[in-house]
Amino acid sequence: MVSNKIKLFTTSLLQVCFVAMNVVFIGKQMFLEMFITGGLISLIWTINVKKIVFSEWMDRIIYSLGAACGTLLGWCVSQIIIYYLK
Repeated sequence: MVSNKIKLFTTSLLQVCFVAMNVVFIGKQMFLEMFITGGLISLIWTINVKKIVFSEWMDRIIYSLGAACGTLLGWCVSQIIIYYLK
């Protein structure tokens, strides 16, 4: 049970991490990075949609917390990537 909650949190975190990175890369016109993160967003979405669509409220809250953390992580990772590509 806990393992499923961790997986739900993690996949949400990863998906939204790539969304946040994608937004930054779009703003910086970094085309290869946009392409990669865009593809990863869709790939992870195919995993997440089945997990969350028929879930309970606690699962939705865990998913949302993963998304919130993923937003911050994605911004941080994109800043590191941009710094090292300059």
